[in-house]
Amino acid sequence: MNTTKTLKYNEPWIMQRADPYVYRHTDGNYYFTASVPAYDGIVLRRAESLAALADAPETEIWHKHEKGPMSIHIWAPELHYLEGAWYIYYAGGDKDAIWDIRPYVLKCEDEDPITGKWTELGKMKRAEDDEFSFEAFSLDATVFENRGSHYYVWAEKVGVGKQISNLYIARMAAPDKLETVQVMLTTPDYDWERVGFWVNEGPAVIKRGGKIFLTYSASETGKPYCMGMLTADEDSDLLDPRSWVKERYPVLKSDEKLGIFGPGHNSFTVDEEGNDICVYHARNEEEITGDPLYNPNRHAQLMKVKWDEEGRPVFSYD
Repeated sequence: MNTTKTLKYNEPWIMQRADPYVYRHTDGNYYFTASVPAYDGIVLRRAESLAALADAPETEIWHKHEKGPMSIHIWAPELHYLEGAWYIYYAGGDKDAIWDIRPYVLKCEDEDPITGKWTELGKMKRAEDDEFSFEAFSLDATVFENRGSHYYVWAEKVGVGKQISNLYIARMAAPDKLETVQVMLTTPDYDWERVGFWVNEGPAVIKRGGKIFLTYSASETGKPYCMGMLTADEDSDLLDPRSWVKERYPVLKSDEKLGIFGPGHNSFTVDEEGNDICVYHARNEEEITGDPLYNPNRHAQLMKVKWDEEGRPVFSYD
């Protein structure tokens, strides 16, 4: 009997998993991690196909501390394989100061990241002459490679009052340390990035045709949540903000007719045939009960990435 599940797009794929991240390893296996509703640990699941990830067993490979740093608000883990080892980049707060969110790193040198031993490397280390990075609310780090160098992109808040969440980039000296001083890539310039809170967060990178496309999420985490995009040439200086061109309008937003609300905090992978896939979370209800941050109904979903005649990604529910 054929028990293979049919992969469906733009509808709940893995329930109540926000900030979804999918990594396809060199052996062909897919790994999935995400923020869990309790925000109390980091989970991994593995399968040979995207469809099979939906029902794959889930293992908690790390649990929050009882007190101090990393004791609350464990958010947005990403799994990366760098320099022959596994790394997880994630954010966490302190029970005594719950909004003191900072970026942290875990490392596993075993072949299997699910059964292997994970070691805490502590807070991400900034460059020697950087006085600013990770001193305030910092989260949503991602890592990508270009021209032999690895880059770290993250969101960090600045200012007073509600504060503003900007995106920053730096080149990496090691998997847990930055080599260069932070450079700001984007700040919430437009009205669609300023609903509820002024937010740019959740960066993700996809490359094609000599271009780097960096998507990000904007506004508060309910219905207004949406995706924007920056574009740079692979041969440009990625630490020069002028190398990046920002889209004037969101590239993905809520669709009331389809019942998809607050799409965002995406990652990219490929299906078994090598087609580009956007992994994102969204809600199915327009009205949210309670604080959107603590409502668990952000579900991981999949979208086929289309490409236009100019070689740019198109994010469409069609």
